[in-house]
Order: sequence, then structure tokens, then C-alpha cells
Amino acid sequence: MATRTGVTIREVAIAAEVSRSTVSRAFTRPQLLSPETVEHVRAVAARLGYVGNQAARALSTGRFGNIAVVVPDIANPFFPPLVRSLQLAAETADLAVFLGDSDESAEREAKLIARLAPQVEGFVLASPRLSEELIRGLAATRPVVLVNRDLDGIPRVLIDSSGGMTEAVLLLKKLGHERLAYLAGPRDSWSDQQRRDTLTQTSAKAGLTVEIIEVGRPTYTAGRDSVSALVRSGATAAIAFDDVVSQGVLAGLEVRGLSVPADFSLVGCDDTLAPLTTPALTSVSAGAATAGTAAAKLLVDLLEATEPSAGCVTIATHLVTRATTAPAPKPAP
Repeated sequence: MATRTGVTIREVAIAAEVSRSTVSRAFTRPQLLSPETVEHVRAVAARLGYVGNQAARALSTGRFGNIAVVVPDIANPFFPPLVRSLQLAAETADLAVFLGDSDESAEREAKLIARLAPQVEGFVLASPRLSEELIRGLAATRPVVLVNRDLDGIPRVLIDSSGGMTEAVLLLKKLGHERLAYLAGPRDSWSDQQRRDTLTQTSAKAGLTVEIIEVGRPTYTAGRDSVSALVRSGATAAIAFDDVVSQGVLAGLEVRGLSVPADFSLVGCDDTLAPLTTPALTSVSAGAATAGTAAAKLLVDLLEATEPSAGCVTIATHLVTRATTAPAPKPAP
């Protein structure tokens, strides 16, 4: 029987009535499958003329078995667990992962995507800074999954901070705090917009006053430098955009001779550094690793699907209470 070039792993999977990852393992990790499955898949592949070698297959089909994940700041401790879990999930589908760091720049993000596009089959964009127009343009040409960016019609994984943020506000109210501050993250961050909105709305319902302090890029230095504005605000408690900013705030308060939590209460977000700070930080949980696994699954499903899907996976959050929250200090007599 004559064979043809360009047979894809998906075609073999359909003909053999197995998954794409099973076909891949039959050639790359046969020890993970039963001998009968390996024999069956390879027999179907041979009949179709499937080229099992990755390099040869790439030459014949233009598919290299690579995907890309682009993050805004790989130094932020939220992203390494996400990337690691995504990579582990992608490997089960025999996909290699390229990593790009946009350095919080939409322009650099666009440039990275343009350079990676010819080498990958799809993208995971984590907390992308690109405009909606550019993201939709990319999604029209490649499978795209978003993390923490809510665009209808594009598969996405959303870490819903509203539950944990609401718990944080209500805890501070219960502890007697009447004036709060929010140390805000980047304005073009979907996560910041969600946290900002939840905080202001919940505080208003609870009868609390909130001061928004614009921090910008979430770094240790930015958190430390925000302490002057924090003290001027008259707040007795603050919620920071993430644990990195919170860590800087702890250092800045210490320099000013303010004790946490006796003089000031502090809540972080993402729960990445919280157990490591002194004192241990009360923080809103993140689920970064869970988000990475979910994003990889959505992208693999897109690559294997006959019809596009626009699924949305939502990950709930909750407050983890530790040692940086306490009753509001009593006013001086």
C-alpha cells in the first residue's frame, strides 16, 4: 500500500481510537503503555504512513510539538509554580514548552509572540498586557489560552480573587479596622481590576473607608516605597496586590518603628511568600499551580479538537489567616 507524507498524530489517534498522547507515548515512552497498545498504535501508524520521529515529522507537517507560555514577570513568585505545572501537564501530551517574559511590557509581549509564533502550535498567555484586539488577532491564527484575562470566546483560566478579598475585608472589619488602604497593582492587570473592584464594593457595604494607593509594578521596592503614602492615609490596615508588595511594606513599616500587627495589620494576595515572612503574612490564596495545569489541558484540548472550544475554568480563592492581622490599635487618649 502506498503511503503519504504529512500524516498527523491526530489522524493516527482517530484511526487507532486512542488519544493523541497515547500515540505519542507509543513512540517516545512505550514503557508507559501495555505492549498490546503499543503494537496496535504502531501498526495503525505504519498503515497510514505516519512518521514517528519528531524532527522528520516537523519537516513533513510543519508541526514541531512546541507550545509557548508568556508571563509578565518570571521573577514574581506567582509565575514559576504556574509554569512548572503547565510544563508537566504539557509533557504528558509530548509537547515542549517555550517560555517568554514580557517584563510587564505590552510591546515586548507582542514582539515575543511574533518571534515564537513560527515555532509553536499554540500559546498560553498568563496575565497578558496586550490589548484585546491583538489577543483576538492572535487567537484567529493560533490556539490561545488565557490565564487571568477574561475575554469572551477565548479559552481561559481565571483565578477568582473575589472570595478571598471579601473574606479579608470582613476579617478586618471584625477586628475593628475602619479605614483600609489598597496597594494597587498594574492598571492593565485583570487581577488588579478584580481585586480593586471587590475591595471597594465590599468595603462600601461594610461601612469602611478605603484609600487606593497606586503602586504600579508589583515589586519589593515599590511596596517599601509606598509606606509613606500608607502612613499619610490614616489607614490602620492594608491589603496589597500581592505578597511581594507586602514583603516590601513589612520592611518599610519596620524602618518607621511600626509593629505588625500591633500597630498595623497587613494582608497579601497570591499566598506565595506568606509563610516565609516575619511575621507570617495573612494572604489570599492563589492556586497558581492549579491554573497552570488547567491552562495546559485547555490548550491540549484545543490542539486535538475538531471544533474550537471557548471553555472557562474558574479557580476559587480563600483567605489564609496568619500573624499579620490583629485588632485595630486604640486611638491615643
